[in-house]
Amino acid sequence: MFEMSKKILEKVSFDRALFYKELVKTARWLQPDEKMLLKAWCLTHFGHLYRDVITDAFKLVTKT
Repeated sequence: MFEMSKKILEKVSFDRALFYKELVKTARWLQPDEKMLLKAWCLTHFGHLYRDVITDAFKLVTKT
């Protein structure tokens, strides 16, 4: 699931809103250790574009 999540996020990275939507959806499906890996991967690959989106998405996922 983790590898598939990365592929999906790469494909939707052209659109900020779609990236956020898919990131939240994906993060909810992952195990806690995979969530940490996904967050680190997202910040590494998309942090220059979407740092705020990534941070907000993971805050939302950890609340629920």
